[in-house]
Amino acid sequence: MLPYDHLAAFRLGYGLSPHLTPPADPQAVAASVQASTSLAPGDVTQDQLRDWQIEGQELGRNRREEMPGADEAFRAHRQQMNGIFRGAIVQRFARAVDDPSGFGERLVWFWADHFTVAGRNHYTNLMTEALISDAIRPHLTGRFAQMMFAAETHPAMLTYLDQSRSIGPNSIQARRNPDKAGGLNENLAREMIELHSLGAGADYDQQDIEQLAELLTGLAYYPRQPGVFQRRRAEPGAETVLGTSYGGRKGSLDDIRAVIDDLAVHPATAAHLARKMAVHFVADDPPQALVDRLAGVFSETGGDLGAMNLALAEAPELATHFRVKMRQPFEFLVAGMRSLGMDGAQIRDLPPRKVGLHLIQSMAIMGQPWASPPGPDGWPEAAESWASPQGLAMRINWALAAPAALVGRLPDARRFLHSCLGDTASETLAWAVPRAESQADGVALILASADFNRR
Repeated sequence: MLPYDHLAAFRLGYGLSPHLTPPADPQAVAASVQASTSLAPGDVTQDQLRDWQIEGQELGRNRREEMPGADEAFRAHRQQMNGIFRGAIVQRFARAVDDPSGFGERLVWFWADHFTVAGRNHYTNLMTEALISDAIRPHLTGRFAQMMFAAETHPAMLTYLDQSRSIGPNSIQARRNPDKAGGLNENLAREMIELHSLGAGADYDQQDIEQLAELLTGLAYYPRQPGVFQRRRAEPGAETVLGTSYGGRKGSLDDIRAVIDDLAVHPATAAHLARKMAVHFVADDPPQALVDRLAGVFSETGGDLGAMNLALAEAPELATHFRVKMRQPFEFLVAGMRSLGMDGAQIRDLPPRKVGLHLIQSMAIMGQPWASPPGPDGWPEAAESWASPQGLAMRINWALAAPAALVGRLPDARRFLHSCLGDTASETLAWAVPRAESQADGVALILASADFNRR
């Protein structure tokens, strides 16, 4: 039987590392998540980004006014933003490689994907990282309602779903500027219900979406304006969502918190999130018993994510469904570097050329370009989505070329087989590795194998 520490490392984390001792029981694995709730040097926050955006606006104005040196200053600012974004990416890899259990950083990825936002330029790229720092990490072991409120009202979400363009038809702003009244934008309301809480098949209708969209008017982000709620844009009066009335004569952020608090603990939300966690961590088609058990924990605890983490760590289905999930490209790269014995400091010290070639570009060719999910529903889960000929070819190429480039001297392939896969290697792989023509071929054989690419 596979030891629990190895099982949890493969299924809940990023695999084994010769330098890390994974937690030995479910309680320790769940407790390890706490380490991922804190920020680290290099993590980007929205408060920082707001200052950078204001600085960029001033530099852009200087450029338009053709002030001396404005072009150079503007370009330097853009380069600085791109450099900070690249540093944030490296930091995400480094934290995942250094996490002894890997579970906390896997949860960061999972919830960031649940509340998907995408980058479109140097500022929105940084916003995708700020959402993780501000809205995901602090709530990994807290209540889902807290995470949901933080994510739905974050400038990254408001920008990605164009919420800042949504104006109440009878708002103060619409009445003062009837020729530029704008209108309702339902994007955030629809994704809040369909993707972030109840799920697409739940019992709601278009009227609920429209009423929620009215309730959300007032949410907007502009760097020079404090907060993310502007009452003059909010639709006055109450709105009814799923049979409950929210708000009153004037709009407020408290009304939005109230509807999120209710959506976050709805029975349909429990079922939706339970299935999504089971799909991500256990199987593309998860056992219904696991889904029901997770949903029960969610409902009984009022959406306590710490309790959900423990229930998942205790799930016997982790063992019964071993190696039925294919690692996504980010997981594959992190697992590869962990197994090669790299640590976070080594990753932070990688020259930009190697970061670009072996991490960012490789991940994109494998099908997962950073901060560019295909839509608001995030990255796909099904194995066939990641097993494209191009994606698999890139994994093989990475296994052949990247290890030596990243660590220099390669480990002995026979010892690497055990340090990387424990006692889980298939007979075919265990037979083939000692017969490889070189250490490099042996290491590549392991990293490109089905044993390594599935967890």
